[in-house]
Amino acid sequence: MRTPQTAADPRAVAVEIKDLVTEYGGVNSSEHGDGLARSEFNREIFGERLYEAMRQVKQVFDPDNLMNPGKIVDAPSMTDNLRDRALPPAAPLRTRLSFEVVGGMRGAADRCMNIGLCRKSGTGAMCPSYRGRANALVKALSEPDPAKALGDERLHEILDLCLMCKACKSECPLGVDMATLKAESLSHHHDLHGVPVRSRIFGSIRLLNRLGSVAAPLSNLPGRLRPLRVLLDRWLGISSQRPLPVFVRRNLVRWFRKHARGAASSRPAVTQGTLTFLADSFTTFTEPDIGRSAIELLELAGWQVRLESRGCCGRSSLSKGLVEDAKDKAFALAHLLTETTEPGSPIVGCEPSCLMTLRDEHRALLPNDSAVKDISGRVRQVEELLVEAVDDGRLRLREDSWLAGRRLLYHGHCHQKAEVGTAATMSLLNRIPGVQVSELDAGCCGMAGSFGFESEHYEVSMTVGQDRLFPAVRAEPPETVVVATGVSCRQQIFHGTRRDAWHPVQLLREAVELPGSVSES
Repeated sequence: MRTPQTAADPRAVAVEIKDLVTEYGGVNSSEHGDGLARSEFNREIFGERLYEAMRQVKQVFDPDNLMNPGKIVDAPSMTDNLRDRALPPAAPLRTRLSFEVVGGMRGAADRCMNIGLCRKSGTGAMCPSYRGRANALVKALSEPDPAKALGDERLHEILDLCLMCKACKSECPLGVDMATLKAESLSHHHDLHGVPVRSRIFGSIRLLNRLGSVAAPLSNLPGRLRPLRVLLDRWLGISSQRPLPVFVRRNLVRWFRKHARGAASSRPAVTQGTLTFLADSFTTFTEPDIGRSAIELLELAGWQVRLESRGCCGRSSLSKGLVEDAKDKAFALAHLLTETTEPGSPIVGCEPSCLMTLRDEHRALLPNDSAVKDISGRVRQVEELLVEAVDDGRLRLREDSWLAGRRLLYHGHCHQKAEVGTAATMSLLNRIPGVQVSELDAGCCGMAGSFGFESEHYEVSMTVGQDRLFPAVRAEPPETVVVATGVSCRQQIFHGTRRDAWHPVQLLREAVELPGSVSES
């Protein structure tokens, strides 16, 4: 409703509705009241006598018209106070990410209608650190020089506590995607102020983790030596209170190389075709047992698995506002997968943040790239394929596994919830014989990738976890098995509760009935 004509259209509809209501003896609103949108019609709806009585009551209790003026009585036209008509025309702004809404980046931020659902607590994930960010962005993007305004330190402070959990993308009624808006804003802030060293380090997390795995166990020393942690805190702003990931020398790539050289006769028959397993930047080098479990299960289910470990999805770069770097990584990975995989074959992985980046952020980075479109449409959750295998009888699960009789407490990853939901994971867990599965409604864990490692964000990160997640986990007896799909979630749960969390594929691997060992010891 940015022009007089488009503003007149909804009013014309409202007048028709008012006439129908009057004809049938009804009222124009119910639980939400009249407000600015309908109060101008109240004289016609209620008649002169009742309307004047309402005006007199208003005069008695509010003679100076201070309380909620213009509502119910003496109201302006519903089109008199439209916010967008008061905004200046948006100045040109070249964005690195694609905002496929009217008005570009400002239009994406201006979708916020101040409903305030992001201020809710007690359910869902939105928003762990509400700060009214969308309206601040609209103001900045309405400045004569929006690129300069996006680099303003005050705006940077307002956006700083956004965890980029993406909950608003699915839980906000208007779908305001603050994670994407923050990534774009950070890139403009970097244009004016430069890229901090810590951001470059976190943006290169795949290289860092790979080198850490190569140098393990020596690379794990900084996490154990207090003086080194203090120096990392002081020089780089990496909190000394946050445990560092433990690098594993025999990472997933090394295991798979040996596994692939094994005797073909010892492997299950291939009945489902070939799929590509994405060796993400995190579990590959710090929790390789997760990828190993997934690959063994997929092979038991009849899939021929090829491991792709040569690229990075760019998730970590994007989270630090390194959008051009993320774009380069997205282009390289999408074209690599297009060139080296069978057309239409599934692409799966175990880390939701990486896998969902191929479905969502890559399309925002490279909206016209045919390879990106192809790959995004082929991404599948590993849980989906495993559920199909169990239901088809290709994977048989034991009734007497150690999990039988246990309660499973599942915490879903925020990006997974925002993009595809947790139904596939819950279906997989519920197929394990003898278990009772409960999904936590505990919001964001607070870790949010690198956010929880940063010194200035550590306390906020722990406060978010303490809000609902930590108390829920601590309330469970020791026999309860805690489950989480995200690497950050598992790290945060252990740090906040001292409880280990399993990935769903690890539990399925514990329950599967093996025709013979497919392990490589």
